[in-house]
Amino acid sequence: MAKYVMFQGTASNVGKSILTTALCRIYFQEGLKVTPFKAQNMSNNSFVTANGLEMGRAQVAQAEAANIAPNVLMNPVLLKPTGNATSQVIINGKPVGIMSAAEYHTSYANTAFEAAKIAMKKLSDDFDVMVIEGAGSPAEVNLKANDIVNMRVAKHLNAPVILVADIDRGGCLASIVGTLELLDEDERNLVKGVVINKFRGDVKLFLPAVEFLENKTGKPVLGILPHIEKLGIDDEDSVSLDEKFSSSGEINIAVIRLNKVSNFTDFESLAGEPDVNLFYAKDAAELETADLIILPGSKNTSEDLIWLKENNFVAQILKKPVIGICGGFQMLGRKLFDPAKTESSHVELNGLNLLPLETTFSENKFTKQVTVDADFEFLSSHIKAENLDGYEIHSGVTNLDGKKFVTAENVLGTYIHGIFDNDNFRRQILNAIRRKKNLPPLEVTRNFRAEKQKNYERLAKIVRENLNMELLNKIIFD
Repeated sequence: MAKYVMFQGTASNVGKSILTTALCRIYFQEGLKVTPFKAQNMSNNSFVTANGLEMGRAQVAQAEAANIAPNVLMNPVLLKPTGNATSQVIINGKPVGIMSAAEYHTSYANTAFEAAKIAMKKLSDDFDVMVIEGAGSPAEVNLKANDIVNMRVAKHLNAPVILVADIDRGGCLASIVGTLELLDEDERNLVKGVVINKFRGDVKLFLPAVEFLENKTGKPVLGILPHIEKLGIDDEDSVSLDEKFSSSGEINIAVIRLNKVSNFTDFESLAGEPDVNLFYAKDAAELETADLIILPGSKNTSEDLIWLKENNFVAQILKKPVIGICGGFQMLGRKLFDPAKTESSHVELNGLNLLPLETTFSENKFTKQVTVDADFEFLSSHIKAENLDGYEIHSGVTNLDGKKFVTAENVLGTYIHGIFDNDNFRRQILNAIRRKKNLPPLEVTRNFRAEKQKNYERLAKIVRENLNMELLNKIIFD
């Protein structure tokens, strides 16, 4: 039977995912069988497992840190926002329907929690340690009755809870005290400590605040973690895009920040290239300096295509080299058909007409891992690479005639997420842009997947150095 520890936060994006990732690597380093778990994820950043099931991207990173294969048991409930306060509900890796927030919370949450309980039991039986992540805040009183990801999980497992707060955003002390005050007594008793995250400056100057917190709450402060630049670890949701930046290189790559952008982790490997300046464009004017425009995945391709047209992005897209991934790929075609109105109220839309393709949406969803070869022309360069791996997640059927890459002059489209994680392919695409700019091509110098492992090691080291691991271990194992 596994031992448990759960990270809950005073708000979203305070560092729960990162701390969960860090502990997964730390306990893996110590020879324990460790697994991440998050009962319910709300994110359009998802991944497809080896058996074709869909799960949240954050738990994939945590599984990598634990040196185990991603499994939907780690994230049995995934909510993918579709717009208008609705989400696609995915249980155990498969979609069960689109529901409004009210419908899900009042009618379906208990059913979803049954799936979470089964997953918890299976993981508990198979692992030594389960590192559990909450969502948002456990003190949202309006959502608490039907919350299946925070204190309901902690109480079900009798798991010790560590409360995480982000000092970088301000109001840290008040958020900790206020969160604890709003919890019920039995929930407050489960909280065994507090972690202050994203600290900048001299820790010694903060020690009086630590003393105040411990006296006020009766909870020990287990650590003050520094703000870590360039973590290089996949993010859970698009809130983090506001903090994205890359080196100021010779190639400017603009990823259009669609309203329903999904799987933006596709571009982490590009951002790490020394000759690349990658940025997320919210306004069409930002595309002026781009050498390449990327249309990313979208949870609602039809609505995001309309948004592009209404916000003057099309003129820029038409005069620049462009790559479309998944939903962005669908937009590059001639037509999008939606006879059952699964994506929007539009039965038919004109695409950007940059590729000779048509897509028809349906309620069916295609999820699979793929390994492919690339052999095509792009920007007057020949791109050829073998055994490229990635994954597909899409609704809609496109007339591809078996092709995995479709090109036309300065345009490239594919359904494959994660394609840029392949080092040789990524460098060939970048060198094609370099040649177009009369810059010399560069050799492959990076191993992106090896870098990710180094980033997990770096994170674990920083957390070990700044967290009271002796006290934490006592909380978990005694």
